Amino acid sequence: MIYINDRLYDFDFDAALPKLSSQRREQALRYRFELGRRTSVAAYLLLCEGLRQEYGIYEPPVFEYNEHGKPSIVGRPDIHFSLSHCKEAAICAVCDHPVGIDVEYIRRYEDSLARYTMNERELQQIAADERPDLAFMRLWTQKEAVFKFLGTGIDNNIKTILDNNPPPLTTIVSPDSRYVYSFTQI
Repeated sequence: MIYINDRLYDFDFDAALPKLSSQRREQALRYRFELGRRTSVAAYLLLCEGLRQEYGIYEPPVFEYNEHGKPSIVGRPDIHFSLSHCKEAAICAVCDHPVGIDVEYIRRYEDSLARYTMNERELQQIAADERPDLAFMRLWTQKEAVFKFLGTGIDNNIKTILDNNPPPLTTIVSPDSRYVYSFTQI
């Protein structure tokens, strides 16, 4: 199930902090700016909501991390989740099997970044689109979702990750075109 919050200033940040595990509260408060702190808290609260609704878990989860930094819930290897946030939204996917999700706000297209992260086929696809900014973000979130699904973090395969038989991907653009997200699961 996917949970999303794209009204990041509609919750009481100070009232939310005690609802977090001490681990996540410390992580969230390390962000330099309010927006980073707020999106980190929002993503975690979405995970808590998903755990309540899907598993009846009411305790704030504590994370452990694999060698590449992918989080999992201590003592619950049967629960898979993926978190992401950007300046427009926080998102969480909770499943009983591996999942990856990424959300990004749609920003100005930068050719240099595209050339660094996309292969020739993808660059042609972006160039042919009437909205290169949106086309780039669709592909970028798909790549991030696959890396999160795999639990490897972004690696040297960034240009080819979508060519290597990734699991099925779904990409959604927000109704107001402020952000795009992609998720994958088996």
